[in-house]
Amino acid sequence: MAPTAASQKALENLRVLNPHFGWYIIPILAIVLYIYGVEIQKARKTGNWSPIFAGLTVLGLDLINEVWNALVFFFTDYSAFWTTPGASAYIILIGWNIEIFFMFSIAGIVFSKFLSDNKEEKVFGISNRWFNALLFAAFCVFVEILLNWGNYLIWEYPWWNWYNPILIYPIGYLWFFVGAFYVHDLEDQKKQIKFVGTIYAIGGGAFFIFILLGWI
Repeated sequence: MAPTAASQKALENLRVLNPHFGWYIIPILAIVLYIYGVEIQKARKTGNWSPIFAGLTVLGLDLINEVWNALVFFFTDYSAFWTTPGASAYIILIGWNIEIFFMFSIAGIVFSKFLSDNKEEKVFGISNRWFNALLFAAFCVFVEILLNWGNYLIWEYPWWNWYNPILIYPIGYLWFFVGAFYVHDLEDQKKQIKFVGTIYAIGGGAFFIFILLGWI
C-alpha cells in the first residue's frame, strides 16, 4: 500500500525548518515561557504547583499519542490516524507540528483555571472536574474538525474522521484532561512529580528510541 499524498508531503518536510514560517516560532515560544514563568512565580509564593503539573500532563499525554500515531504510519506505510502535512514552521512527527506542541504545552494550564477550588462542586449534576474535561474535549474535537475541513489536519480512516468522531473524542482528547485534573487534585507533590515523570518516561523514552530506530 503506497503512502497517501498527505503522508508523502509531511515526510518531505519532517523535522525541516520551514524558511517561510520559521520566525514566528520565536514569539510563540516567548509567550509559552512567559505563561510558565508567571505560574512558577505564583507557585513559589503559594506552594500550589498544580496548574504547572496539569500543563505538563496534557503535553506529555499528547506526546504519547503522537508517537503511537507515527508508528501507525510506519507499520501501515499508508497513513497515520492524523497527518499534518503543511502550513507549519516545523513538523516534529508526521501528525505533530511545533504549533500543536506549543498549544498543548499551555492547554493544561488553561484547563486548570476552569476547575473549581471545591473538588466536590457539581455542574448540572456532574462533577465539575468531569464536566470541564468533557467540555474541553468536545471543544478540541470541534476545532480539529474545522482544521480537517481546511485540509490542515488530514484524516484517512473512516473510524477516525469528522463524520465519525467517536474515537477522536476519548482517545484524542478526553484522557488528556482527565489526566490533568487527576494530577491537579493530588495533594502530595511527590505523587504529582511521580505521575508526570512516568508520563514523560513513557512518551519521551518512546520518542527518542523510535526516532533513533528510524521508525517515526
